[in-house]
Amino acid sequence: MKTVKDMSMITGVSIRTLRYYDEIGLLKPTQLTEAGYRLYDNKALEKLQEIMFFRELEIPLMDIKKIMDNPNYDKEQALLAQKSFLEQKRNRLNGILELITDVMKGVHTMSFGAFSSQEVQKIVDHTLECMSKESLDKQVQKYGSLEKYKEYLVSGFANEQAMADLLKWYGCKEKAMEAIMQSTGSVEEIRQGQDENSNIYKQFMAAKQAGNMEMAHSAVEMLAGSYKTMFALDNARNILLDLAKEYLQNEKLAEATDIQFGEGCSAYVAHAIHHYYGA
Repeated sequence: MKTVKDMSMITGVSIRTLRYYDEIGLLKPTQLTEAGYRLYDNKALEKLQEIMFFRELEIPLMDIKKIMDNPNYDKEQALLAQKSFLEQKRNRLNGILELITDVMKGVHTMSFGAFSSQEVQKIVDHTLECMSKESLDKQVQKYGSLEKYKEYLVSGFANEQAMADLLKWYGCKEKAMEAIMQSTGSVEEIRQGQDENSNIYKQFMAAKQAGNMEMAHSAVEMLAGSYKTMFALDNARNILLDLAKEYLQNEKLAEATDIQFGEGCSAYVAHAIHHYYGA
């Protein structure tokens, strides 16, 4: 048998709280000594641990009592549900911690002035320089002339949603500008990135088939690393959450992904990203 003091030392729950749990009937002691001291057995300790899990989910004490007093209460199912919710809470906090780390580094200053015409021209010129002659010729043919294609590229900087996405991904104009100017657009770079992502998506499908969320989380981490490299990002959380949103809302993108990697791949990747970040 364990005393109130023993229970407090083992679990970290204060003696005062344990007494209150007794008063409201949430956790009664296993027995009372002749002197009126509370004693608890291992079963009571296990029940206290369950209560602590519920409290981590911020469930009110009286609601916990109702749940645990229900004759249909299934301890194993309750623990599985608690584990799932706590994992989501942990993942959400991990995502927040990543963002806080970025803020401390001065990455996400949440200021994003408009690109000047000179900056836009510099980006467009760099984009054209990085394109292969074959790719550039295709775009010129598509838009009718090189000038028309340039106008199309410039128009992208007037797209409010695109600028909002850049703010979300990079945090400031200078960081986005730096990332864009670092890109070389080389065929080898693109092929290497495609091969890496292909292997990652194969792991997503393996996780889907095995029902293994840990494997899926590992794939999310690898995809985040790949996106950080491809887009010169310090944090891939927002861009991956946007990708998940696209998979769930853009039928053409989802269909193309499923055709390439297997049925249900796009939805599973979206689910894995949401689960990893606790979204």
